[in-house]
Amino acid sequence: MRHKEEGGRRASEIGDLVEAGAVALSDDGDSIMNGEVLRRVMEYAQMFDIPVISHCEDMNMTGAGVMHEGMNSTLLGLDGIPSAAEDVHVARDIIIAELTGAHLHIAHVSTAGAVNLIRQAKRRGIHVTAEVTPHHLCLTDDAVKEFDTNVKVKPPLRTRDDVDALIEGLKDGTIDAIATDHAPHRRDEKEVEFNQAPFGISGLETAVPLVWEHLVESNILGVVELALKMAYNPAQILGLPERVIKVGTRANLTVIDPRQKKPVRVDEFLSLGKNSPFDGWVLRGWPVLTIANGVRLE
Repeated sequence: MRHKEEGGRRASEIGDLVEAGAVALSDDGDSIMNGEVLRRVMEYAQMFDIPVISHCEDMNMTGAGVMHEGMNSTLLGLDGIPSAAEDVHVARDIIIAELTGAHLHIAHVSTAGAVNLIRQAKRRGIHVTAEVTPHHLCLTDDAVKEFDTNVKVKPPLRTRDDVDALIEGLKDGTIDAIATDHAPHRRDEKEVEFNQAPFGISGLETAVPLVWEHLVESNILGVVELALKMAYNPAQILGLPERVIKVGTRANLTVIDPRQKKPVRVDEFLSLGKNSPFDGWVLRGWPVLTIANGVRLE
């Protein structure tokens, strides 16, 4: 979304991107710190009727932070990333979305404050949608105590209160989707000191069983709600009705076996990224069949 050489100070040619097939605008892991640039991007996005996907993080507040700022970061001697770094950007982006009438989609929500801001915005009729990741639902900053670099993510793992707020947001419709924020890395990149490791989890292959085990089996979400959060709603947010299952269209679907129970084996991932903190976790609800564009994938 930003012009490569301008570092977020000037937008890319949005009309050209849309003409080339872009269905959304994003700065992919970076925040647009300049509010005027974001306003112009949203104005263009509103004209083309596509969403702006925002990574909400005030980089000035993040600094050299590598985990959630709180008791654990203090005890571990690691620089923290405060919840406010996310909250203030969510608030700003919502205000600009209200000003421009654009569709704002907030990626990987991690704080209770952000959930409340999104809930209030929806009540005011602002066009805002949001997503959460499986790892932000299944882990807290307690996981960092072992200094496992596979739990170093951005936004960072937060507190139990934040996880509870995310779950409540899923249940009441404040959070529309569950997305992986898949960020694969080579083993050698992660096998360094915690401060030096890159952020990110290879989350694609564990997303469904993690959500099934922790949300469906716990009766937090029903099966239909799971399909809405992981398939139907994302397609609607991105304006991709052709991804919806209906008679006369090519099938794009995944079949899940709720009785299949097995451990996560990172070494068996098809992804070259093996950076997962869930190795050895025993989960249910594994995918057993995938059909893409009418073709069964082996």
